[in-house]
Amino acid sequence: MKNTSRITTIALLAILLSACSLFAPKTVWIDVRTLEEYNEDHISNTEHIPHVEIAARISDLDLDKDAPIKLFCRSGVRAGIAQTALQDLGYTNVENVGGIADARVILSQ
Repeated sequence: MKNTSRITTIALLAILLSACSLFAPKTVWIDVRTLEEYNEDHISNTEHIPHVEIAARISDLDLDKDAPIKLFCRSGVRAGIAQTALQDLGYTNVENVGGIADARVILSQ
């Protein structure tokens, strides 16, 4: 009987963990490079908002202020500028992942 109880508990924990991941907010990846750079090379399924437009256009994505946001550019400098702008607007879960090559590595994992 103890084995059945233990298996039931483990099964319930597995179901709860699965349910939590279903409701976890999806990470939004934003390329903050210029349109020209984006047109030359970009990562599929990422958003594109140039860093100089991020404060004015972030609301277009209709994100929760706590949504996980990952920013990248060519080297990480403009992503850092965009990160600061978003944090100033109250976004709490913003990360500068660096350049587009860094983003590709993280997304491939």
